[in-house]
Amino acid sequence: MVKRLFNHRRKGTLFLRDALGQVKGLRFLKNYSSQNESSAHKAESAPQRVDAQKEAHERLQEVIATFEERTACMEPDFVELGQSLRSLYEAATGLAKKVNDRLAAFVKTKPDRFAAFGALATCNPAASANELERIVTRHGFKGAMIHGLTSGQFLDDKKFWPIFERAEKLDVPIYLHPSLPHPAVMDAYYKDYLKDFPMVIRAAWGFTVETATLAIRLVLSGAFDAHPRLKIVLGHLGETLPFLLWRIDQALSRPGGKTLSFREVFCEHFYITTSGNFSNPALLCCVMEMGIDRILFAVDYPFVANAPAVQWIDTIPLCDEDKIKLLSGNAKRLFRL
Repeated sequence: MVKRLFNHRRKGTLFLRDALGQVKGLRFLKNYSSQNESSAHKAESAPQRVDAQKEAHERLQEVIATFEERTACMEPDFVELGQSLRSLYEAATGLAKKVNDRLAAFVKTKPDRFAAFGALATCNPAASANELERIVTRHGFKGAMIHGLTSGQFLDDKKFWPIFERAEKLDVPIYLHPSLPHPAVMDAYYKDYLKDFPMVIRAAWGFTVETATLAIRLVLSGAFDAHPRLKIVLGHLGETLPFLLWRIDQALSRPGGKTLSFREVFCEHFYITTSGNFSNPALLCCVMEMGIDRILFAVDYPFVANAPAVQWIDTIPLCDEDKIKLLSGNAKRLFRL
């Protein structure tokens, strides 16, 4: 339930990053923030959302490319452009703070019922680390939720590690929620079927591949060696990774690469939730690979209705003790509820 509370603000959070693609400055960021709030309940088709997010991402890449080109040439307007980018990053940081403060106010209306993950403007890792500490210590948030790529980069890049360092210090998890794949990946893998099957780049497959790839990269990056108490949460029963644990671990252990026990790192640092994946065979696979103590019940509303999740509970083939862990005990322990 922690996850669902935060996802009510998910669209605005996604555009903390994507709105940075507006070349003309802060106007788009400000306009989108107000439009997003006023249209929060209006229907929007999946292809329209995809097109808007892809366009915003492409604008950001143009800004970055222009910035790098002018930096190399030391053109006269280099300083002005650099200041513009800094202003955009500062705006994203400020918007994240407003989102978190608003969410905190909502949680306070029923603190015995709600808890929250925070939003972070990951384009500014140092500021994100400070914001994480602020929302945990001041508002009692249970961690942060990060959606997908940041300016086309995965979070395993060391420039993002200050966020992980602070999360470890605060003893709170980071929830890695899916977002759209990189535009180049969408073009290469999915564009032929996007018109007829718009969800192929989202929950049907694209979300899974992108988030599982990020999780694998985090393990390979050494982030957990640097931060041995870091905790990561994945939804949707681990984005297929529990099913693939044996194969990934065995393949990475073959001669020619660094020594690494992928299974050991994954099972020690990752938690998974049932959100949007209410399958008994899939759940039992996760229990056998990771153990019941690493699995948390969660719904996936509004993307999947709540009724199937509730009905599924009665069919879960676990003993009462393990069901209690799944449905509440593990979440109470992880989030200190």
